[in-house]
Amino acid sequence: MSLNKLKLDQETFSCSICLDLLKDPVTIPCGHSYCMNCIKAHWDGEEGSRVHSCPQCRKTFRPRPVLVKNIMLAELVEELKKTGLQAAPADHCYAGAEDVACDVCSGRKLKAIKSCLVCLASYCEKHLQPHRDAPPLKKHKLIDPSKKLQENICPRRDEVMKILAEAYETAPIAAERAEKQKELEGSRQQLQQRIQDREKDVKLLQQEVEAINQSADKTVEHNEKIFTELVRFIQKRSSDVKKQIKSQQKTEVSRVKELQKKLEQEITELKRKDAELEQLSHTEDHSQFLQKYPSVSALRGATHSSSINIRPLRYFEDVTAAVSELRDKLQDILRENLTNISLTVSDADVLLSKQEPKTRADFLKYSREITLDPNSTNKELVLSEGNRRATFMKQKQSYPSHPDRFTYWCQVLSRESLTGRCYWEVQYRGGAVVVAVSYKNIRRSGSLYECSFGCNDKSCALSCHREGYTVYFNSSFITVSAPLCFRIGVYLDHRAGVLSFYRVTETMTLLHRVQTTFTQPCHAGLRFFDSVGDYAEFIKLK
Repeated sequence: MSLNKLKLDQETFSCSICLDLLKDPVTIPCGHSYCMNCIKAHWDGEEGSRVHSCPQCRKTFRPRPVLVKNIMLAELVEELKKTGLQAAPADHCYAGAEDVACDVCSGRKLKAIKSCLVCLASYCEKHLQPHRDAPPLKKHKLIDPSKKLQENICPRRDEVMKILAEAYETAPIAAERAEKQKELEGSRQQLQQRIQDREKDVKLLQQEVEAINQSADKTVEHNEKIFTELVRFIQKRSSDVKKQIKSQQKTEVSRVKELQKKLEQEITELKRKDAELEQLSHTEDHSQFLQKYPSVSALRGATHSSSINIRPLRYFEDVTAAVSELRDKLQDILRENLTNISLTVSDADVLLSKQEPKTRADFLKYSREITLDPNSTNKELVLSEGNRRATFMKQKQSYPSHPDRFTYWCQVLSRESLTGRCYWEVQYRGGAVVVAVSYKNIRRSGSLYECSFGCNDKSCALSCHREGYTVYFNSSFITVSAPLCFRIGVYLDHRAGVLSFYRVTETMTLLHRVQTTFTQPCHAGLRFFDSVGDYAEFIKLK
């Protein structure tokens, strides 16, 4: 069969890495062919892993295969060039920085001509063909190329959001607009009424706060006096008991010492008598011995040892028992009554904690020093010295295995746990960075949403990107329109269940506030996407 009868096109003899016609073609063990320089450069980038793979089928090779030019394929490419084979696509067919790139193309990517809302991917002319030929894929919703496909995803069900316009394709646009306009006006009236009601509520709450503050100040003053009097009374009773013990101690010691003195005198007398008896025992004259014996052997009445009552460490046990009983009764009384006092104070404290700081100086009163936990760091992130900054490097680092390490999402958590009132600031650079707050028991392994900040019930996240901000919380999201700012302030009132994100410039601008109930201590977190060199840093606040 002659060459001019073959149905060949550019893709058949193009390198899938550079998308150009093969130059010095080589064929690797799996059967795929590439330009020699292209596959060398690809494998050079894999040197750190010591395993080399095919860019198309992903088959791996160890050791690195030796590359030999495919002479037959090279001659065939040259012959086909002479027969009129088309050159590679012009540069205007490749995706630029502002274009949507084909998600399937490897190497240099072509411009996408359509995006699929079901596949959540964009395709060039060639890779879109299955959507035009395969019956199941024909049902997929195709739109113009879009970089915002992720905004059409519901975090709870991972389903494509329905485009509102499709729900009304059968209704006249003008009539539908008029009906919705009426609903809009009604909604605005309701909102305005609710705003007025809430403003009144705010004033009432402010008055209540002032009343609470006044009452609390007076109560603290009165309670200090009461507890001071109570402490003085206890100290007075303690002093009286001490005096009684010391008096009893003196009496008992005098009694014991007097008896001790008598015993020592008796010991001296007995020793003297024993010496006389010993001397008498050595007398050789029997008559003299018998004559002296009656007077020397006579003994005085001795102090009977049974009259001495020794009670070591038990002299004041009755006093100790009485004081211990008093302590137990007093503790029971205080414990029972102070529990009611604590509950009352806690309710007032929660109400007061809802009053959020206004100025940056106010926020800085609650500033916390945040450092990142190396054990939780994804292997594509690099921490700075001091563990304040994380940088996305794409190339995996040689971190040791650890159960706390995020294995799929490029995320990292803080070492410090956060409770009470806390404030910190994050400064970042790059295309997109996520500033998050999470419980420590969030899942670490796998690519599921249970591991991603903001896509589960264990975390909340603010995504900062060129188009604005998006808040992800409790498997839902909300878009916030505000000028881009590279410093974000985070305020956490753990007890009140308040989490707020701010743009930090000369003033504090609230982006979004979340009201919830925190059941565990929180940790600060960061997440990155796919722009090498993007970084975020926890600022050391003075």
